[in-house]
Amino acid sequence: MVTGVYAGLLSYITGTPRSYFYIAELAADYRFAGGMLGTDHETQAIGHLLYNNLNSLNNFWRNHYTGVARANAALAALLEGMDDGPVKAQKVGEVKILRAYSYFEMVQVFGDVPIMKSAPENVAEAQTSPPQAPQDEVFQFIARDLWEAYNEMPDIQWNTYPSGVVSKWVAAGMLARVFLFYTGFYSKTSLPLEGGGEVTNAQVVDALKDCINNSGHGLVNDFRSLWPYSNKASKKDYPFAVSADDWNEINIENMFVIKMKPHDWSRFNTLAQYFSIRQGSYSNYAMMFPMGKGWGAGPVNTKLWDEWAEDAPDDLRRQASIWHYQHETVFDKDKNEVPAEYAWGSDSQIEETGLWQKKIVATKAYGKGPNGDELFMSFLSHPDFFNNAADEDQASHGTDVILLRFADVLLMHSELTKTADGMNRVRDRVGLPNVSYSEDALRKERLYELAFEGLRWGDIRRWHIAEEVLPKMYGVDIYVATTWSKMQEQGPNIADRYRATNGFFPIPTTQIDLSDGELKQNRGWEGDAYFNAATYKY
Repeated sequence: MVTGVYAGLLSYITGTPRSYFYIAELAADYRFAGGMLGTDHETQAIGHLLYNNLNSLNNFWRNHYTGVARANAALAALLEGMDDGPVKAQKVGEVKILRAYSYFEMVQVFGDVPIMKSAPENVAEAQTSPPQAPQDEVFQFIARDLWEAYNEMPDIQWNTYPSGVVSKWVAAGMLARVFLFYTGFYSKTSLPLEGGGEVTNAQVVDALKDCINNSGHGLVNDFRSLWPYSNKASKKDYPFAVSADDWNEINIENMFVIKMKPHDWSRFNTLAQYFSIRQGSYSNYAMMFPMGKGWGAGPVNTKLWDEWAEDAPDDLRRQASIWHYQHETVFDKDKNEVPAEYAWGSDSQIEETGLWQKKIVATKAYGKGPNGDELFMSFLSHPDFFNNAADEDQASHGTDVILLRFADVLLMHSELTKTADGMNRVRDRVGLPNVSYSEDALRKERLYELAFEGLRWGDIRRWHIAEEVLPKMYGVDIYVATTWSKMQEQGPNIADRYRATNGFFPIPTTQIDLSDGELKQNRGWEGDAYFNAATYKY
């Protein structure tokens, strides 16, 4: 039953483009929606805080409540059917962490949502829609699950359990993330607990200290070795990936990951498929090595590259995180290093900048094809699955999705303590000098270290800077369906859209109908909020 709760996490990603990670990346200021003109309407609507279909997040809703239902059933079985002891404490804690994570995604997307605290006891109860709970109550429920998990789970080293199994240290990290969002977004000083009491800043700091000192987690030596292009097959042919460490999704830094499986349309990493570069032919990919083929969502805002270069020109994380068509080199067939080539406008790609993220992306390696061609490109699903008999650019992506890593724990500790210790430890890893703590330095460090990991949207919301930074997306040079243009708003002013919605998305109309009036639609999702793909402006 606990395994079933973990399996539910897969649907949170494979439901793309209806997953929190996907929404958070495209809604943020440093990426554009992209995709194909005329087809990827829902993707483009997210990028402009508009809607194309008020029911588009129905699978998101259903998948998360399925996960919650599984967690409730597993928790009841664990509490009633196991003897007390460290194994029971570990498993109960795992389920509470996963349930809290489900609700944390839901409350960030929808705001007020129903709370299902236990499995229904009879048919009548199962057929009754629970009331729509205020956000404060949802956060109280989340906080109780994480606080109890942290305090009750056994102290274990990071590699005691298989990769993907959550631990006491994940509870500490997620507690800090929830605390920072709640206290920042709602302008509070502490995180309330269901049933009374609260979690204070000092308590969260102590939990993070415990994690830093006792979990066994740490930073990998080279930032680049966190990302799949540093796998042993691709790295030898990619001049930039010079890390001494082979990429491995199971490492000392990754703390909370969703385990994916290649070659299975219900279990592969669809984020890598959506976020990969859209090009028209395989020949183009030979000159974009090791980035693979995909559906073109999420081109990177050119301003991020430029501002990053101005702030920290020697920060290797910039090129480690962003593929820039003017700054990449590849090896040709004679192993000479030559400039990468980029073909603009293939397949009616829109909002194209020539910049793409490298963290969650299709990755390829040179291999031998059916005819023995040494330049044949095999799309990697996993470091152990390459040199296939045929290219597989869909459903082949089995790399894990990282939801929490140790670098984030260090940065959250700095933010909560207003000290530079954790921040400078992260900077030292990439050879940058120490800095004094400031709010601006912390925010830049989070942006540069954690770019494209699903966190920027939550950060700009809790820091109350969304209305300031979102309009900066517009006016940037983009390529749309063979035409150079400027990024334009596709409806009302985006700062006005953020004020109208407060960053929440529409509750699915199917769920409103099924609730018999219990669910009320979020404000701001009516009238001129509609994204009309037929009149896309460029």
